[in-house]
Amino acid sequence: MNVVIRTDASLEIGTGHVMRCLTLAKQLIREGVEVSFICRSFPGNSISFIQDQGFHVHTLPSLVNQNHWQWMRNFWNQDAQETKLIIKSLNKKTDLLIIDHYELDAKWESELRSGVEHIMVIDDLADRPHDCDLLLDQNYYFDMQNRYKGLIPDQCIQLLGPDYVLLRDEFLSIDVEKIDRDSNVNNILVFFGGTDPTGETLKTLQAVKDLSCSDIEYTVVVGVANPQKEQIEQICDQISNVTFYCQVNNMAELMVKADLAVGAGGTTSWERCFLALPSITVIVANNQTELSEAVAEKGAMYCLGTSTEVTAKDIGGKILELCNSPLKRNKMIRNCWEIVNPKYVKERLVIKNIMELQK
Repeated sequence: MNVVIRTDASLEIGTGHVMRCLTLAKQLIREGVEVSFICRSFPGNSISFIQDQGFHVHTLPSLVNQNHWQWMRNFWNQDAQETKLIIKSLNKKTDLLIIDHYELDAKWESELRSGVEHIMVIDDLADRPHDCDLLLDQNYYFDMQNRYKGLIPDQCIQLLGPDYVLLRDEFLSIDVEKIDRDSNVNNILVFFGGTDPTGETLKTLQAVKDLSCSDIEYTVVVGVANPQKEQIEQICDQISNVTFYCQVNNMAELMVKADLAVGAGGTTSWERCFLALPSITVIVANNQTELSEAVAEKGAMYCLGTSTEVTAKDIGGKILELCNSPLKRNKMIRNCWEIVNPKYVKERLVIKNIMELQK
């Protein structure tokens, strides 16, 4: 089976699309599937990172100082034609084209139809039509089953909800029932994604300084694409109970060791829920709003609001409140597993559905 993945990373959109596609790609190659990527080299791209993971990347022309959102919106057809040329140049049948991109929709997908056997879309916005055979939306929403009504073909197979979440092997290998979180908060994990475009890590470090809780260890993780990583590292070095990491490959281990997390409301939410890690989140992008509000209402995390509204004082106040309330934290732990069922996630349901396409 030959699979091509069309996705991007940039300073504007972060690295989340690429990271979940890499997780899927690694699970596919264990099934004997051949996987390659097509990415455009926007500023802040993850092309080298994907290559370092052992995958071939077909690079679309570089665009210097171009806003990712705006260019893709205006020149989607050019992107489609360039992608078609790459797929044609492979000189072999593409059994599945996987698209994980907020600026691509049915118009783009229809242009690629003739050159591929099947199309799969990974989405979580449900704000545009798709021409696809398989759709994955791994997020939790109040009305999941009706989100894509009228937006996809009737015969499209829908994989909806956190039971289909794409988690890396480092998470799936953990026996979650053996995780022991006692009544004390000894370690707090701070991670706001690969780029942290709104500077929430710096905000949280200010909260840590203001709290002056020397008995709590803080683990701060940033991605290599974070433009403020040097400044963040300098501040971490000045605080004795803070440890700094950049681009880790043991996030699951760090989450297991933590008693509380502070982070963004994106796809990392499912990693935290899978490991039943109570969390305080900040919405750093519009696509995180609906997800964050639904999970917070379910009681699996506490959402402070959008980044423009949240201050260091807000973060510090909520950290203090949860540190002093084991009952609230224990309730969040229980609610995490009501949203993400580890048993189903470990069955790799997405992979099973993809492999069924060949039958």
